[in-house]
Amino acid sequence: MGFLNNTTVTVDAILTKKGRELLAKGTDAFNITKFALADDEVDYNLWDVTHPNGSDYYGNVIENMPLLEASPDETQVMKFKLLSLPKLDTNSLPNLILSQEGSITFTDNNHSSKQITAETENVADTAYTVTISDRTVAQFAGGNPNTEGSVTRVFTQGETITVIPSIQIAVGATANLTVTGNDTGFSSTLSITNNWTTASGGL
Repeated sequence: MGFLNNTTVTVDAILTKKGRELLAKGTDAFNITKFALADDEVDYNLWDVTHPNGSDYYGNVIENMPLLEASPDETQVMKFKLLSLPKLDTNSLPNLILSQEGSITFTDNNHSSKQITAETENVADTAYTVTISDRTVAQFAGGNPNTEGSVTRVFTQGETITVIPSIQIAVGATANLTVTGNDTGFSSTLSITNNWTTASGGL
């Protein structure tokens, strides 16, 4: 990770494997329809209300902070996404809570399925989109093993999503599972490690 020259307007992006495939087609297949904004690199403690030059300079240090390069590690970036909430009746920010915290590890002695539920505090999310970044590491129970790319499911609050390890992969392979609230845009990411060495045809 490095810093960008912030003297000019710059868009720094890293495409996923699927994005590169679409871009290589050379047609309108690559079409960005949604994006998210975040302020991970901003330290709001630098807002200086005592600046001797007045209120126009309170945010001078923040506005001149270096910008970070894009990173493909979704566990390290986009932690503080910007969002829009109703001005009325909004007294606190959403908080996405998963029944499984931190990480999931599948081993020979513990390769059974993992159940995950999600709940959003303070602001309601009617549904969640959950994505596994690499289907060769783990997948959703009942999913199509021939599906290419990321595996994505949508489930409602209170519903349980079941994750199982994939088989016949490199031991120790990792992936990320990201749950995003469809209404708030808040997300939480778990790391998945598959140390299961038994390629016995599934669970």
